[in-house]
Amino acid sequence: MNSPKPTTLVATLGGQPQVVTLALDALLAQGVPVSELILLYLSPENNRIQNALQKVAAEFADGRYGERPLHYRPFPIRTGTYYLHDIHDEADANTAWDAVHQLIAQLKTERRTLHICISGGRRILGLLTMSAAMLHFGHQDVLWHMYTPDDTRRQANEGAIMHLPPDSGFRLIRVPMMPWGSYFPALRELAQPHLPTEDVLAGPRRFLDKAEAARCTAVLNRLTDRQKDVLLAFAEGLNPQQVAEKLFISIKTVDTHKTVILAECRNEWNLSEDTYLDYRFLADKFEILLD
Repeated sequence: MNSPKPTTLVATLGGQPQVVTLALDALLAQGVPVSELILLYLSPENNRIQNALQKVAAEFADGRYGERPLHYRPFPIRTGTYYLHDIHDEADANTAWDAVHQLIAQLKTERRTLHICISGGRRILGLLTMSAAMLHFGHQDVLWHMYTPDDTRRQANEGAIMHLPPDSGFRLIRVPMMPWGSYFPALRELAQPHLPTEDVLAGPRRFLDKAEAARCTAVLNRLTDRQKDVLLAFAEGLNPQQVAEKLFISIKTVDTHKTVILAECRNEWNLSEDTYLDYRFLADKFEILLD
């Protein structure tokens, strides 16, 4: 019988240390077997972050959280020996994304189940963490945000309260997220190499764009010349009436061509008959051919 995978909580941290312990308490109360906590944070020289780190570290005496063995690991965002003090531009965002991406990739290599809480610290750090997680999450991994009542948030400010009673109104909110890397594993590899000035996800986007362009071209090649004209007009973002006016044909003729085009799209994208499609699908998918 296989032993259960070890479970890690990854949490972003700013100047509010209680967001970490509140999230951890809530997960443990749900029976989630967290055995490791990793804190993501910017600028270890920032006084508020230093204070927050000290408060969190104090909760983990001798490798235990209360009566529970639990490994604690601070993880400052850095590249090499350079610590990222803030995210001022796209280069900083790429650096932060790379650091989080590599951490999550390593944790998944270790076959860990991940729970990630993005409520602490800079909002953009949470967004970058969510973006990186989408490439590596499996179906058992969970992204969390949190809700804290206003009065409780004020009372707990700066770690004045590190734990709450069960009736406090605090709760974790599961964030719906698609684990894209599980469905398209190649995206994970494509996110690795990139130019210093390039968006870190440019490689995965090129991969998906190429696949979509191939499907679009296959549909286009099965159409008559007039059907192609109608399709490309929809790709420009025109509605059926505007397509009719542009091509000097009736709206009924446009609808006839549209029905044939959408049928070809269902076949190419392997969509079921009960999947609703209209001309907006054509604009979304085939705009890539205009580029």
